[in-house]
Amino acid sequence: MTAEATLLFGAIVVGIMIQRPIVAVADLNFLWPALIFVASMMAIITAVGAYRHDQPRNFSRAAAQFMFAFLVGFPVLYAAFNWMRFDAAFLDSLALNNMLALSGILLVRAVVMNRASAGSFAYRVMVIGAGPDAAAVDRAVSASAHHGMKIIGFFPMKGNEVAVPHQRVLRNSGSIVDAVKRHNVNEIIVALRERRGDATALSELLTCKLAGVRVIEQSTFFERISGEVRVDTLRASWMIYGEGFRQDQVRSFVKRVFDIASAVVLLGFTFPLMLMVAAAVALGSRGPILYRQERVGQNGRPFNVIKFRSMFIDAEASGTPQWARANDARVTPIGKLMRRTRIDELPQIFNVINGDMSFVGPRPERPFFVEQLAGQIPFYAARHSVKPGITGWAQVRYKYGSTPQDALHKLQFDLYYVKNHTLFLDLLILFKTVKVVVSGEGAC
Repeated sequence: MTAEATLLFGAIVVGIMIQRPIVAVADLNFLWPALIFVASMMAIITAVGAYRHDQPRNFSRAAAQFMFAFLVGFPVLYAAFNWMRFDAAFLDSLALNNMLALSGILLVRAVVMNRASAGSFAYRVMVIGAGPDAAAVDRAVSASAHHGMKIIGFFPMKGNEVAVPHQRVLRNSGSIVDAVKRHNVNEIIVALRERRGDATALSELLTCKLAGVRVIEQSTFFERISGEVRVDTLRASWMIYGEGFRQDQVRSFVKRVFDIASAVVLLGFTFPLMLMVAAAVALGSRGPILYRQERVGQNGRPFNVIKFRSMFIDAEASGTPQWARANDARVTPIGKLMRRTRIDELPQIFNVINGDMSFVGPRPERPFFVEQLAGQIPFYAARHSVKPGITGWAQVRYKYGSTPQDALHKLQFDLYYVKNHTLFLDLLILFKTVKVVVSGEGAC
């Protein structure tokens, strides 16, 4: 943060010297608004999550967060400074300042992350445990690119099995504190299924944390590196006492305003298309144009989702709900095209306007399947703490699911969204949704 704040201030000085060199040298009145600008931009950058330790460590995500912060911050701050009648030299150079600052920050981030991946500035991690959970952490780090993490070894605990390569186990390292000092560790990941009964280890972990070493659970690690909350490592205490999983009124209000504004704009653009699709559905097969089906919404409240009908009217003649599946024979010819392009979802704009849904959130499921999945999958009900969405983090990160196992994988992405949802993440999901729709990925 300090380096980036310095870059911001330096960009302001350079920008003014380029556009008004005489003013910059002779008059230092720009310093006061410059400090306000730096403090405001740092607050905006922090608000979009650029400095959160539990976010994936990759350049593309960091770049998106910084660009979003500058796109939001520049017009707001320019209007505010103009209203406060700050020095003209400062206002004239503000656009150039932003471009210089953003370019400088992204360049520094790119260099540091590239060197970290090469090992020069690697983020040194020690894993507590050497069993199956520790091996899963090792596999995740190996599979993830450009994270800049380096596991220096696994610190075994008494009575735990060893499932990692023996040569990477830190034996004869003394205490946890000694191992951290010896290997210059930046972060400790606790990867143990059984954590009770070792007061000494807890005391040593606390000592490390007080010394500035970050200590996290494996659930936080998987959340950061893969963008999902893995159910197999999840504990209720982590959800209760950890960060996130908050549904405050300000966040809900901002999301509702965004939903209404987006729904009105999108409805204006797509209404002619919806009329053509309605005609095609009516001509393609007998039955109603729109299809209403009960789904489970926020806090378990049922509502009727609205879609263009994409299946024949006797799709569930047996009376038993069925999962949609690839090459489903129940789908009409026009329905296949609609599902591939997601056009059948457009009427859900009215669900958004009505307040039953949001543009972004976990996809709403049918009560029949919710009852089944809640009995099979731990923490499944947590996805109902936010409004369901037309699109969601699971939809852009995972294929179209048609089995309980698919539902488990999607839940892990849904839990990540419930824990971390912000306006920035919503916009990121919407951009990814456009890519999915254009490419036809995950269509069923």
